[in-house]
Amino acid sequence: MRELERALADITAIRGQMAGGTQFRGYGPVTIAATGVLTILAAGAHASPSEPWADLAGYLTLWVVVALVSAIMIGKMVARTCRHHSGLADEMLHTAVEQFMPAAVAEALLTVVLARSAPQSVWMLPGLWQIIFGFGVFASCRTLPRPMFAAGAWYLAAGLVNLAFANADDALSPWSMAIPYGIGQLSIAVVLHRSVGAHDDDD
Repeated sequence: MRELERALADITAIRGQMAGGTQFRGYGPVTIAATGVLTILAAGAHASPSEPWADLAGYLTLWVVVALVSAIMIGKMVARTCRHHSGLADEMLHTAVEQFMPAAVAEALLTVVLARSAPQSVWMLPGLWQIIFGFGVFASCRTLPRPMFAAGAWYLAAGLVNLAFANADDALSPWSMAIPYGIGQLSIAVVLHRSVGAHDDDD
């Protein structure tokens, strides 16, 4: 019985190693591009008050909702992963989530902590979100096309620029989120499109 358990454990480990060394094809270019467009549309629909701090709750709610909707859209990767990776689908999904989840959790916790304990520092959130998102992209690079590194670098640079040059009012402009994320997501979609080929753009 122990030999059987050991054999099953070895098989699981081998499948995990195979998943870690296989390019993940669960992210659909069309869906990723749609999340970038969603970000731009959300910013355009958000009426920026003359005093951004007066509608801080509305600002945070806007981007939390956009993040949740984007996550639901990207959640379609489950079906896509099953289609492209068949027998390794579970391992590939686990690897993809494991790579990006720390960044997602860090963004959520940072938002809660700053909003509750240091609201005067909330203006830094757009830049911090972009930096952490960039690290999430970097963490995912080992199972994604090599040019994806440039997308991670874009988010990191955009976040640093936001922190370095924006004042409190400018940083809370919806465009401080829409422009970096719009360009970043569309660039990721282009990389994925070139990687999988035009015939495989269906999501």
